[in-house]
Amino acid sequence: MKFTQTISGTTYEFDGIVELMAKATPLRSGDQLAGCAATSDAERASAAWQLADVPLATFLEELVVPYETDEVTRLIIDTHDREAFTPISHLTVGAFRDWLLETATLDDAAARYDAVSPGLTPEMVAATSKLMRNQDLILVASAARVHSAFRTTIGLPGRIATRLQPNHPTDDPRGIAAATLDGLLMGCGDAVIGINPATDSPHATADLLHLLDDIRQRFSIPMQSCVLSHVTTTVDLISQGVPVD
Repeated sequence: MKFTQTISGTTYEFDGIVELMAKATPLRSGDQLAGCAATSDAERASAAWQLADVPLATFLEELVVPYETDEVTRLIIDTHDREAFTPISHLTVGAFRDWLLETATLDDAAARYDAVSPGLTPEMVAATSKLMRNQDLILVASAARVHSAFRTTIGLPGRIATRLQPNHPTDDPRGIAAATLDGLLMGCGDAVIGINPATDSPHATADLLHLLDDIRQRFSIPMQSCVLSHVTTTVDLISQGVPVD
């Protein structure tokens, strides 16, 4: 399915939902490097305008990743709750954004969000978020209620949690440890302490996981840790007994 939008006499064409969503995304250097970003602010605005008119139901028909080749897509589609989707099935992406913002002002916003959430797919949520300002996202998130607990509890009303995630270009545990301790001294990291390593080396990932776990135990810090790596790398490390939260 092709999408077209005309702004100030210029017509922009997008070859399917994938390109439309990519070019409606706020400017990011990673998208530019990948070659999928809009070439101008006008094209980006045109894509966002067109995306706002796309019915939510389109994402159940035109899949971003093919059903036949992707297990995650199959899981999303096969477990989609059509009944939960029914109350919002008539909405476009833009109308769903408006529904979220209006619902956020109601006393029972959290319950309403919970009722429709099983009917949403990640692509519906991603598309809607592309049309929202930071203030919009904060308002909707503040009305939702999502609690998670491991060593600490995240998501309780009236509380804020922070992520401490230092980056070090050499994967040098000494440099990462220094950045981590600097953050801890500032009282950061109660949500998670994470590291973005420069490689996906299993050895480097294991060293960093042991490092974080050693810091946690040495100072009795109630925290969660994460080292960003491919899921298969992490699963293999779990089987080796590496401390993965």
